[in-house]
Amino acid sequence: MSFVVVAAVATIAATATSVYGSVQAGKAAEDAAKEQARQEKIQAESEELARREELNRQLGAMVAAASTAGYTGETPKSIGLYSAQQSGKSERGISLSGKLARAQTIRSGQAAKAAAYTQGLSTLLSSGEDIYKAGKTIKDERNKPKEGGS
Repeated sequence: MSFVVVAAVATIAATATSVYGSVQAGKAAEDAAKEQARQEKIQAESEELARREELNRQLGAMVAAASTAGYTGETPKSIGLYSAQQSGKSERGISLSGKLARAQTIRSGQAAKAAAYTQGLSTLLSSGEDIYKAGKTIKDERNKPKEGGS
């Protein structure tokens, strides 16, 4: 195999490797973003559980204190209900914020993947003429008459 053919094959291989690397990097970035979002979701669920446990503890303490003090009727229940409603609103806000943040993380991973695919395509297109010339060189070398005759 002549040096010209080896150089042509190397040009094609280098371009293919570059494009493949770009695509794989994009996929890895998207996978990493999805994994990060999954871990953030688990963390958010854990934090929500801790907040709910604390709220239940506080409400229980409030009810116990009210009954020890001799309160009867609706006032302690109303305060407890109001506190629970406010905490519920707060939880929904925190939950929504977390969901939006995770969705943004996933979108950034998808954008990284798209950018990597675009980079790979750009590399392929910018190398198109070199690849064409390399292919033509390989074809010409194959079709060249053998020296020494047959």
